[in-house]
Amino acid sequence: MSTQVRTNSQIFQDSNNTYFPNNENEVSILVKDFFDKNSSAEVIGSNSKKFIGNKTQAANKISLSKLSGIIEYFPEELYIKVKANTLIEDIEKELEKNEQELAFELIDFGYIEDGNSNKGTIGGYLACNYAGSRRFKVGSVRDHVLGFRGVNGKGEIIKSGGTVVKNVTGYDLSKLVAGSFGTLVALTEITLKVLPKKKISNTIVIDVEDPKKVYNIFDKVAESSSEISGAVFIPNEPDDAGIEKNKNEVFKFNDLEVKNSFLALRVEGDKISVGEKIKSISKELELDKLKSVILENYQSVPFWKKVNNLELFSKTKNNLIRLVIEPASGVEMMKHLGNKFKYYIDWCGALFWIDVPSKKNNKIKEMKELAIKLGGYLTIIKPAQDYDYEETIFTIDKTRLIISEKIKQSFDPKRVLNPGKMYRGI
Repeated sequence: MSTQVRTNSQIFQDSNNTYFPNNENEVSILVKDFFDKNSSAEVIGSNSKKFIGNKTQAANKISLSKLSGIIEYFPEELYIKVKANTLIEDIEKELEKNEQELAFELIDFGYIEDGNSNKGTIGGYLACNYAGSRRFKVGSVRDHVLGFRGVNGKGEIIKSGGTVVKNVTGYDLSKLVAGSFGTLVALTEITLKVLPKKKISNTIVIDVEDPKKVYNIFDKVAESSSEISGAVFIPNEPDDAGIEKNKNEVFKFNDLEVKNSFLALRVEGDKISVGEKIKSISKELELDKLKSVILENYQSVPFWKKVNNLELFSKTKNNLIRLVIEPASGVEMMKHLGNKFKYYIDWCGALFWIDVPSKKNNKIKEMKELAIKLGGYLTIIKPAQDYDYEETIFTIDKTRLIISEKIKQSFDPKRVLNPGKMYRGI
């Protein structure tokens, strides 16, 4: 450790070259020291999403574990400001006191790791920018970040945004930082928009299997004025020894028959509005001609938690793929997957979660090529242990790669922060 770091702070360092700064200023001192020494550091929080992305090519680690806590919360202003390593569960508990919730919907990646909940920290969510089923209606994490503070790769403290919800001119740095996996900024503070908590959730479950019928319903939902806040398709599981069949167990509810493929639509609001929305969407979809059931609130709420917890892939040892395409190309993707893979479709037809056994590693390349052809992209969220990294974890074309290199150069010219986490050499 340099004289500057020793003199200006008492930053604890363990035997594995992991540093534990106490505040934003100490993070700045550390990064500036690494910058001056042409060294690098992996930025870590709770490690709830450590399996996403490449292993970083760094000599040190910066743990933000001490940068935790709620800075200010004004329910009437619909925002909360927290330190970056604040646990999601702690934020949710505070918001619950005022019957409020985060404006985006969460994904709990803990289940695919070891079968247990581990939502991690708010900094991890912004760094990944992954959101749950409500995404196609309300947007992703980046759309609800009002501001942030952090330290760039030169050790400079930067900030963006504020606490007022309004449109402003200028460059929104939060849009760049979101989804950058800690390669641009070590986040220290985040301000988020919050909303009143949804009072009631009902779910319409429709027995359907044909790809064209599935996407016909998705199309009607997307155009509907009934404010559907979740639209997911759960197909039958394939007969494959390399895939664990647990659909009937995960979605075991009193009013839900899970033997067949089904499509689920979520309606939220107060009791009266939910009833009216169900009447309206039932007429629009002509549900009297289809086999369907309605899950009341006590079944609907846990149903969508299981969807957003990725419990279908709980403790998977296989490759877990996240594939995003335009819904217009969904039928083609469904036909490509057939009944050869375990998967489900979220975001009203735009997001595919796919479980790919190790023996089918070569199929990932085919999926990526098709996704690119259809104007989408693919991310290997959790690689199987024997995955050989023949395909890059994140999909990117040459033009976007050049742009990413320039952005990285601007924020972190010496590649101090999480080098190689997303793309090798960047």
